[in-house]
Amino acid sequence: MDIAVTIVLLVLIVFVIIVLVRSVRIVPQARAGVVERLGKYQRTLNPGLTILIPFVDRLLPLLDLREQVVSFPPQPVITEDNLVVSIDTVVYFQVTDPRAATYEIANYIQAVEQLTTTTLRNVVGGLNLEEALTSRDQINGQLRGVLDEATGRWGIRVSRVELKAIDPPHSIQDSMEKQMRAERDRRAAILTAEGTKQSAILTAEGQRQAAILKAEGDAKAAILRADGEAQAIQKVFDAIHKGNPDQKLLAYQYLQTLPKLAEGSSNKLWIIPSEVGEALKGIGNALGGTNSDSEGLFGAGAPAKQTTEKQAVQGP
Repeated sequence: MDIAVTIVLLVLIVFVIIVLVRSVRIVPQARAGVVERLGKYQRTLNPGLTILIPFVDRLLPLLDLREQVVSFPPQPVITEDNLVVSIDTVVYFQVTDPRAATYEIANYIQAVEQLTTTTLRNVVGGLNLEEALTSRDQINGQLRGVLDEATGRWGIRVSRVELKAIDPPHSIQDSMEKQMRAERDRRAAILTAEGTKQSAILTAEGQRQAAILKAEGDAKAAILRADGEAQAIQKVFDAIHKGNPDQKLLAYQYLQTLPKLAEGSSNKLWIIPSEVGEALKGIGNALGGTNSDSEGLFGAGAPAKQTTEKQAVQGP
């Protein structure tokens, strides 16, 4: 009798423990649970402590409400120019409605993968290889729009879709590398030509500026020399007028300048002006001579100019 009572008590204790375990549930943070009562959706459990009715309520596996990242294997895609490229994608999504994610779709991860593959083939199929390689942002945006719209009724929000890699065939890769090398060589040649052109332009501009500055300097120097000579002549002229020289001094100075006409190693002939006779007359008069002496030397009616061999002219 005692053994039977003990067994009954043990059974009751085990039953109570089982009831408590099945009744008290703790939902972690960023998780959600769907409760079914007698096989029908009853409510969604939020994070925290909750009480269930044993053997009546059933808690389905908890759903992760955090943003999830799923990388799908490479998929072969045919471009508009009939080239097969291998594209692998990464999808960032988050469960926003646990009830819809549980009852509206059987396996939402598999559904997202298949939807991504079909959408990717539709989008890339309308692009050629070059556009597919250079339009990643456009492809990502189109994929995200289609996936977010389709998965909204599944209680899933697709935040981002990224193309991890686009791998064309090896033959196409070799052709692209050769094309890129040719393009780089062409750009290098263009840049070299542009540099040579700019250098020639700058050199010519510098020479032009230097010639202009030199001409301006020569012009200013000539002007300054002319101004200096004019001032010197003016000063000499003023000095002569202030000194009031007589005819004898002027004739003497005139004769002193005549030897300068014969200066220079290349001078073979020099011209004696007709005014020399008048100057000699003035000097002769100053020394007490007669007009006939001076006339006898050069003649009263001396010609305008006389030519002789190169000789030195000395002053009296």
